[in-house]
Amino acid sequence: VDKRAYISNTRNIQDRTSDVRIVLLGGQWSGKSSAGNTSLGRKEFGTGGAGTVQCVKSQDEVAGRQVTVVSTSRSPEQVQQIVDSVQLCPPGPHVVLLVIPALAPSFTELKQQLELFNESFWRNTIVLFTWGDELRDTGIEQHIERGGKKLQWQVEKCGNRYHVLNNKNRGVCTQVTELLKKIEDMVAENCG
Repeated sequence: VDKRAYISNTRNIQDRTSDVRIVLLGGQWSGKSSAGNTSLGRKEFGTGGAGTVQCVKSQDEVAGRQVTVVSTSRSPEQVQQIVDSVQLCPPGPHVVLLVIPALAPSFTELKQQLELFNESFWRNTIVLFTWGDELRDTGIEQHIERGGKKLQWQVEKCGNRYHVLNNKNRGVCTQVTELLKKIEDMVAENCG
């Protein structure tokens, strides 16, 4: 490996990740809007069960980075949502956060559509467990192990990348900075 090219590529990745573009993809009641609000540190996306009717974009500075969050709609047209969300964060998202409620993982809405995506999609996807406060004393690894084959398949498909958000405790900014770090690590691993 050419050391100068590696250093140059690393700098380019660092420059690119100062602007982080995130797409939230999940089923109805998964906690996408709450995850977007927690990520931005303010209420930007509507919550309370109504769900997002169309893809919605919001931006803010978070931990020294310009963060763009696109929340997909509650429509069952998940594939179309990905296309729509990419157009809202040009030149495209750094990461797709597959939003799954920690205690009630529901794959019926998503599994068939997700099986259509290629490995490039999965290399840029992280499972985001919402409602982490509901796990109480159960560690996420133990929860994944107990979650059955469908949940394990999903986490494995995403390269065993996952993160847990406690949306009730938005004041804990370390959970968001840790998520941003995981995104940056994934982007670096994928060479930008």
